[in-house]
Amino acid sequence: MAHFYLNELLEPGETATILGLEARHAVTVSRLEVGEEVSIGNGLGLIQRGPITVATPAELTIAVEQSIVVERPAQALVLAQALAKGDRDELAIQAATELGVDAVVPWASARSIIKWEGAKVAKGLDRWTAIVREATKQSIRAWIPDVLDLGTTKQLARLADETRMLVLEPTATTSLVDLELDDRDITLVVGPEGGITSAELETLIYSGAELVQLGTNVLRTSTAGPAAIAVLNAKLGRW
Repeated sequence: MAHFYLNELLEPGETATILGLEARHAVTVSRLEVGEEVSIGNGLGLIQRGPITVATPAELTIAVEQSIVVERPAQALVLAQALAKGDRDELAIQAATELGVDAVVPWASARSIIKWEGAKVAKGLDRWTAIVREATKQSIRAWIPDVLDLGTTKQLARLADETRMLVLEPTATTSLVDLELDDRDITLVVGPEGGITSAELETLIYSGAELVQLGTNVLRTSTAGPAAIAVLNAKLGRW
């Protein structure tokens, strides 16, 4: 596996460096040594590659031999993922990041068993941010997806005014595979294990959202979003 690390402050130059815990992991866990090839990105489109010239638990530096700048997709793909029990929401955003989603929105849906309240909001956002960052490294992505603020159903509905909102719903009559896409940004909405309530569906539809279904099987919340993103990647020409 290619080794890829992040330094959000990285800028173009003849050398690229990672410090602190990131460097310690590279040297003490991955056991990287001087001379090995490594890639370092800033999560904002820049990836630099080259051989390691310094390898200590406090610092890893490479001599840049190749510098790549990747433009962010003109059409954004956003996943609004309902909070879910266990680690199912976390599995969803991890896979979504690896598949190329541009942003994730934690959604406090009516049937979400997990609740982010008080100090749990900041803790939850920090957790999601860390998961997205690690998944970005795993998939060697040039851009780290944005983790947006926790949203209620009413707040989520406002995104339907700004983007094309597609709500995964098993009872929908429109298939995502057959849907005609335009050039608007897309917000994909995935409910919790208990499903989206009729009141929530009405609110989202009233705001302009469209109900779509993937197929005859009912998927878990951890797999529904990634499966839909895979379909959208193909339809958008990303794959």
